[in-house]
Amino acid sequence: MSINKYVTEALKDIGIPVSFQISKNEKYPYITFFTYLDRGTLHSDDEEKVTGYFIQIDIWSKNDYTDIAKEVHQSMLTANFIKQRYYDLYEKDTKVYHKVMRFLKEVEK
Repeated sequence: MSINKYVTEALKDIGIPVSFQISKNEKYPYITFFTYLDRGTLHSDDEEKVTGYFIQIDIWSKNDYTDIAKEVHQSMLTANFIKQRYYDLYEKDTKVYHKVMRFLKEVEK
């Protein structure tokens, strides 16, 4: 299964649109995601046995996104992603609240 499929499967029940990198949705809230790092995390006999996919999930909203972030957090943990770090931003030009959530998913080759 591709890493994008792992993410979309994990977030399928959130109830808001989820898109890879760019949203075609014009209504808020929505979620985008991408892989910001892909590297071997376990090697044996000069071969990569486990790949670590470092994923960023972005929640975009005109209002408080706290409940959405809680759902994303729980869904990703349930799907065996490992929390890395979260932070909050505000996009002044578009007046949009932006929650960044980073996770790691390790996948055996």
